[in-house]
Amino acid sequence: MRILITGASGFIGGRFAAHALAQGHTVRCCGRKADAMRWLSDRGAECLSGDLLDIDFAHSASKSCEAIVHCAGAVGTWGSYQHFYNANVQVTENVLAAAKSAGTRRVVHLSSPSIYFDGKSHRDVTEDFLPSRFFDHYGATKYLADQKVFAAGRSGLEVIALRPRFVIGAGDTSIFPRLLRAHQSGRLRIIGTGTNRVDLTPIENLNLAMQFALLAPDSALGQAYNISNGAPVAFWPQFNRLLARLALPQLDRHIAYPVAYGMAALAELKARFTAGRPEPAMLRLGMAVMARDFNLDISAARRELGYQPEVSVEQGIEHFATWWQAGMPSVADYLPAVDPHG
Repeated sequence: MRILITGASGFIGGRFAAHALAQGHTVRCCGRKADAMRWLSDRGAECLSGDLLDIDFAHSASKSCEAIVHCAGAVGTWGSYQHFYNANVQVTENVLAAAKSAGTRRVVHLSSPSIYFDGKSHRDVTEDFLPSRFFDHYGATKYLADQKVFAAGRSGLEVIALRPRFVIGAGDTSIFPRLLRAHQSGRLRIIGTGTNRVDLTPIENLNLAMQFALLAPDSALGQAYNISNGAPVAFWPQFNRLLARLALPQLDRHIAYPVAYGMAALAELKARFTAGRPEPAMLRLGMAVMARDFNLDISAARRELGYQPEVSVEQGIEHFATWWQAGMPSVADYLPAVDPHG
């Protein structure tokens, strides 16, 4: 299958591109950072550098592709609504328009369970859950992007959306790296009681889910699917196990959630009145995410896509730890070498 993978200069898009190449697919990658995709080019992918906000670039990237795995978008919680709208909604509209023009058969869209998050604890969240309010611009614009995808599905394009929770593994520059740097600086505290349970999803399992979505039967189309390991863990004890694996001091100091949330609110307020509006070290979303129970029901993905996690959370953390201890090398140096000519 000839596949376009958007956002291939990022963690998830890049790792799936490598997975798709290993599965024998013909892969075209696009991203805004050419240097970050060079390792994929070395493995046999065709890599295009550009911005999908440019509709002409979206059309040229999609030409002759049978399927698109759309991983591009803005992540995080800090920034203007327009920034997130452009990167998550407008880019998705451009990709869908390009897919229709190119005669692409299927689009697998990387959505997010941030759509569900409202700052409260939720257990076994199903795909039809919708909070009374979105916590931030990211969740709000990912929801709008999903609606664009499903509308395209109703007009004849084959579409599937995947919502993976807390993706970990070699190449992750978001979840564990941010916490480790905060811990090494002495700033990190356990938020609240430290007993909250969450999902962690090794990147290898998300790769499988995206592979299954590309091949899923017609009965699975036009739907969103939660993706995780289906086995929520107590987050802070799990993080302490990672610290032990890395020979770092255990984290045992707590801060009450209301205090942490209030401090983050003040930090955000200060940043908004600072020139350039730099992202503050503490964010309300981070405090809420790290203190609340939040896990997904993945029964629909198991039933409709045939998804079954193969890599355990413990293995995923070990993969990250090995990569981190090696100095965060290029993922190309971490993954097995391949012959780009087969």
